Amino acid sequence: MKNNDQTQSETTVYPELSLNIIARQEHNVSRKKISDNALKVLYRLNGAGFDAYLVGGGVRDLLLGQSPKDFDIATNATPEQIKQLFRNCRLIGRRFRLAHIMFGRDIIEVATFRGHHQEPSKNVSAQSKEGMLLRDNVYGTIDEDAERRDFSINAMYYSISDYSIHDYAGGVEDLEDRLIRLIGDPDTRYREDPVRMLRAIRFAAKLDFDIEEDTAEPIEHLAHLLQDIPSARLYEESLKLLQSGYGLETYHLMREYNLFQQLFPVLAEHFTEDYSSPTELMLDLVLDSTDIRIEEGKRINPAFMFAAMLWYPLNSLAESLMTDRKLGHYDAIMEASNIILDQQVKTIAIPRRHTATIREIWQLQLRLPRRNGKRAFRLMELNKFRAGYDFLEMRGEVEGEETEQLAKWWETFQNAGRNMRQAMVADVDSSSSASKSGRRRKTYRKKKSKPES
Repeated sequence: MKNNDQTQSETTVYPELSLNIIARQEHNVSRKKISDNALKVLYRLNGAGFDAYLVGGGVRDLLLGQSPKDFDIATNATPEQIKQLFRNCRLIGRRFRLAHIMFGRDIIEVATFRGHHQEPSKNVSAQSKEGMLLRDNVYGTIDEDAERRDFSINAMYYSISDYSIHDYAGGVEDLEDRLIRLIGDPDTRYREDPVRMLRAIRFAAKLDFDIEEDTAEPIEHLAHLLQDIPSARLYEESLKLLQSGYGLETYHLMREYNLFQQLFPVLAEHFTEDYSSPTELMLDLVLDSTDIRIEEGKRINPAFMFAAMLWYPLNSLAESLMTDRKLGHYDAIMEASNIILDQQVKTIAIPRRHTATIREIWQLQLRLPRRNGKRAFRLMELNKFRAGYDFLEMRGEVEGEETEQLAKWWETFQNAGRNMRQAMVADVDSSSSASKSGRRRKTYRKKKSKPES
C-alpha cells in the first residue's frame, strides 16, 4: 500500500450522540469489582483536577456481571501531564500516544480524550488514500472521544467523581439486546481502521452477541483492506482472536465474513465447502483444544497453534517439491517449511522465537517414528518432546491408522516403567531388523535371477 499522507478530509462525519447519564443507584457497577491499581490512577487524576473515567471493555464487562481482564482509563490530561503525575509511567505509541502506568506486571492504560481531525492545532492526524488512519494524535473532549469510539458497547464511561455511567451511544440498550453495533457509518469506520472488522467478530464470539445488520453488511467486501495492516499488528490481533478462550467460534465467524482468509491465505487454499480437508479438521481440533486449556487455566503457546494450523499445507507443498524437484522426503519438508513460514509471516509477523519452536515441532514429527536403539529414550529428553507428542496425538485423530498407532505407542512408552520401555524398544528393533532382512533377501534373489549375458 502506498501511504499518501494527508490531513483527513472534512468529509468524515462523526455521529451526533445522545448522552444518557445513569446514576450510581441505577446500575450494578461497584468499585469492589475494579482493581485497586485502576482506582489509584482514577483517584489521583481526579485529585489533580482532571476528569477521569473507566472506559470501554471494563465498563461493558462490569455491567454484564463479568470480571474485566483490563481496566482502561480515559482523561482530559495529556500524556505529558499524566507522566508528571505518575513516576511509574511510560509513554508508548506513535499512531496514538498512550500512557502505561506500571504496577509490577499490572499495567493500567490511560488515554487522553481523542478529538476530531478538523482541528489540526491539536496535534496532527494523517490518513491514507484508502481512508485508513495513519496517525491519530488529536486530543479533544469526552463527547468527541465517545464519537470516535468503535462500538456502542465500548462508548460507556464510569466517572470516579460521582460513580455515574455516561452512555453516549445506547450501549446499555445494546447490551440488553445482545448486539454489536458500530458507531457511525460502518463503511467509513472500517476504512479508517480495518481491524475494527476483526474486533466486531471478536466481541460477537466472546460475548455471544449478534452483529447488527448494518454493522455486518460491509465486512465481507471490505475484508481485503486487512492486507494493508502491518503484519506485526495482525499478529497481536490473531492472538486476541484465537487464544482468548473462544478461538473456535471466532475462526468460524471469521471464515463466514472472509476475514480469516486474509490473515491466513496459506490455509485458505485448502478450504472446502464441507470443512472436511485435513487442514480444516486440524484447525477445529487445535482451536478447540486451546479453548479447553484456557478454560482449565493451563498454559498455551502460540507456536504450537501455528505449527498445527500450517502442518497440512506444509505437507502438501512438500509432496509437490518431491515430484517437481525430485527431493527426498526430509529435504522436501525442510524446504517447504521455509516457504510456508515465509509466506505466512508476510500477513502475520510470527516472532522468530515462535518460528524456531514451530520448526522443532515439525521436525519431531519426522523423528518420532524412529524409535529403535536408544532413540526413543533420547527423544523423550528433548525440550520440545511434549509439544511434538501432543501434536502427533492430534494428527492421529485426523489421519488415523499408522499415525494413531504411533501416538498410542508413545503414550504407552511415556507411562511405562524402564523394563517395559526396554521391551517396547526391543520389539521395535526386532520388527525393524525383520523388515531390513526381508528387503535384503528380496534384493539378493532379484540379483540371482538375472540372466547371464
